[in-house]
Amino acid sequence: MIKSMTAFGRARVEASDKDITVEMRSVNSRYFDASVRSPRSYLPLEERIKAHVQKTAISRGKVDIYVTVTEHTKCAGTLSLDKALAEDYIKALCELRDTFGLADDISVMRVAQNRELFTTLSDELDMEKEWERLLPVLDAAISDYNSMREAEGRKTEADMREKMAAFIQMRDEVADISKNEIVGFRDKFEARIRQMLSDRDIVIDENRILAECSIYADKVAIDEELARLDSHRESFEKILAAKEPAGRKLDFLMQEFNRETNTIGSKANNAKIAALVVNMKSELEKIREQVQNVE
Repeated sequence: MIKSMTAFGRARVEASDKDITVEMRSVNSRYFDASVRSPRSYLPLEERIKAHVQKTAISRGKVDIYVTVTEHTKCAGTLSLDKALAEDYIKALCELRDTFGLADDISVMRVAQNRELFTTLSDELDMEKEWERLLPVLDAAISDYNSMREAEGRKTEADMREKMAAFIQMRDEVADISKNEIVGFRDKFEARIRQMLSDRDIVIDENRILAECSIYADKVAIDEELARLDSHRESFEKILAAKEPAGRKLDFLMQEFNRETNTIGSKANNAKIAALVVNMKSELEKIREQVQNVE
């Protein structure tokens, strides 16, 4: 199944004590690259979030995951100041003031506006319970995210199939032209050899002439390249029909398509074939651009 690497997904669960929201968005990347932004209390869960997303949703792509928690109840307990963080924060404010000549309005209340400096000691979370609460929200966001990826993937697949059909139609035109031209090439080549030998009063060796003509015909023949293109077309269909991610395989396959097409262009001594090869390569490039969006 073709899935896009670019998508967005969101899920939210509301409860009496807190609301949990998970948002996911991704862009193209050759490898899997995930980043998680969550409240400080959820930092121990970030690696589990990444691992779960990679296991259940994404094999490659750069994905950003945002976890937002809105508390509805006030937490009782001892309020603790993160002194090291506060010290760094105040130093940064002083540096900002001195560097840009700003008014010195650094005060306790202004510093205290940064709520990250404070924690409630008695409100330490049970990470396993929090994971159990977060996981359904994460899965719902993944489901929403995958729905968009699949919808985009269907559009991409339809576009690639359309362009591949155009490519194959031109491949068939090349095959027809080549079939008709190869006999003409051989006859012209034989006639030129006979004329050259006759002009020099050289005795004609029929077997040698036939051998040279056969060698020449083999050099300009593109039957093997056409057959390999047919084989690549079958691989293309199999990859699109498979359940596993297709992007890497399709990327490699497009290189093979391009290689055979280039060989046809270099072998064929025909203006019509040369023009068709240019258009074939154009269609392949369009498909390759779409492949870059496929997981």
